[in-house]
Amino acid sequence: MVSCQSSERPEGMYAIFETDRGKIVASLEFEKAPMTVGNFVGLAEGRLDAANGKPFYNGTVFHRVEPGFVIQGGDPKGDGTGGPGYRFPDEFSPDLKHDGAGILSMANAGSNTNGSQFFITLGAAAWLDGRHSVFGKVVEGQEVASAIVAGDRIKSLKIERVGSAAKNFDASQKAWDERLSAAYAALRAAAQAKRQSDRAAIQASWPDAVEDEYGIFQKVLRKGFGDTPAKGDTVSVIYKGMLLDGTVFDQSALSGGPLSFTIGTGEIIDGWDKVVSSMRKAEKRIAIIPPELAYGSSGISGVIPADAYLVFEMELTAIKK
Repeated sequence: MVSCQSSERPEGMYAIFETDRGKIVASLEFEKAPMTVGNFVGLAEGRLDAANGKPFYNGTVFHRVEPGFVIQGGDPKGDGTGGPGYRFPDEFSPDLKHDGAGILSMANAGSNTNGSQFFITLGAAAWLDGRHSVFGKVVEGQEVASAIVAGDRIKSLKIERVGSAAKNFDASQKAWDERLSAAYAALRAAAQAKRQSDRAAIQASWPDAVEDEYGIFQKVLRKGFGDTPAKGDTVSVIYKGMLLDGTVFDQSALSGGPLSFTIGTGEIIDGWDKVVSSMRKAEKRIAIIPPELAYGSSGISGVIPADAYLVFEMELTAIKK
């Protein structure tokens, strides 16, 4: 039987959360965020392999509650560390934003690390735009969402389809595999295009920098003297770190002096180890380090973008054996 209330809903797809505090109903943006909705619905209905034929979210808890900010759930472990056993890319639509309370969005551990965890906003959170994939909005029961406390259960999560478009939306494993494959293909194509663009920018701005076997572009500004440091040596470096567009994200001057670290022990990004290991005392260089030897596809939120080349002005001031 369909309730009178549900029959009055406009055409669309809805997630109906029955929680310890009451009912929350969210509309799902299956046309603007088909991959993210396909994952959520496929898990909720037990249609994805990861759900083992059972409604994935039933019995899970809201493990994180930040008053005025978000309630977060969808973790089968209930502690924020769990998921469905896979990750999938971000999916952004320009008109889906964290612009108020009731926004349903994916929790993640960085770019392209979505799984099963989601959150519902308790207020506007514009800083999450472009970082978390919005895929729905609460249309009933926002007061219930606001009353949730950590540990409250999702007793059941059901999907309701109203209208032909929603009923025809495919949330099967086959459809999920196709969407995921297409998303990763698009990511690879975008990464390749960005890489080519970045290399062109490097060659235009530093035409005399020489690329080594690791893909690091280097230019010696001042020669040093003595031996190069060996693994286990402690070195001190004055530096300034920049993005390719010249934006400074860090410099030793802000820390009161040179940065000291031990060569070859993983204290610093791989690119630094490789560059400094080939420098001599008092030498000064520009080193342009590729993302795979820096912060990779994760970057540093709000500081270093994903897949970013990093430009360093470096001066080796001391080597201690």
